[in-house]
Amino acid sequence: MKVVILAGGQKSTISNEQEDIPKPMAEIGGKPILWHIMRGFSAYGFHEFVICGGYRVDLIKQYFMDYYIYQSDITVDLQSNTIEIHKKRTEDWKVTVVDTGLYSSTGQRVSKIREYIKEDSFLLTYGDCLSDISIDELVAYHKAEGKMATMAVARPTGRNVTVAIDERGQVIRNSKAPGHEMAWTSASVYVLNQKVFDILVGNYEVEQLLMDNLADRKQLSAYKHYGFWTPVETYRDRVNMENLWNAGMAPWVNWR
Repeated sequence: MKVVILAGGQKSTISNEQEDIPKPMAEIGGKPILWHIMRGFSAYGFHEFVICGGYRVDLIKQYFMDYYIYQSDITVDLQSNTIEIHKKRTEDWKVTVVDTGLYSSTGQRVSKIREYIKEDSFLLTYGDCLSDISIDELVAYHKAEGKMATMAVARPTGRNVTVAIDERGQVIRNSKAPGHEMAWTSASVYVLNQKVFDILVGNYEVEQLLMDNLADRKQLSAYKHYGFWTPVETYRDRVNMENLWNAGMAPWVNWR
């Protein structure tokens, strides 16, 4: 099962040092947020990624093209123009980077990578969210529910749109969500069936499509995640995550 990562937004405003980069390339602990997300999925055995790029997609492509060299020690012989690589370190990843357009909606971005998804289902996430969601449990829940889509939901962080979920774990549209103490919000991780591509028509955001279309069809289930989840949307968010990383207390890290 492939992991599709939405990384096509506008330039980052969460890093003072790196303004002219996509947000997923802003660093935490010297590594892009994108790397942290991929390491999290890789820990569960998901090693194939399709990255939906847009703004400065060239930087994302270059990062993975040079990944092997950046992660290893090297000796460069300038006279002979040769490179010797020492302590070779890399990841067991297969990464496809797709330019899905500068101003595309998230729905349009996903529709543009259909040719790279051959399996019955795929995972979808955003390139600016960190969590300790059990991907194995999420996928198992999706298979058990038998819906076209499963959305991981978590407790709101204070600035999120809440969603209503019935007693069977199904997302309800046009229904008032409960108070904050009982509320859930999208944790920006999904399992989607191939059939979703057939309704990805028009300038839709992914969550709008899921809520408006699949919820009405009773084809959207909710996997409740009670652990850590946070979007990294502001400079303050990034600094908080950096502090957790430096203290060795990063709750999203499941690979050490």
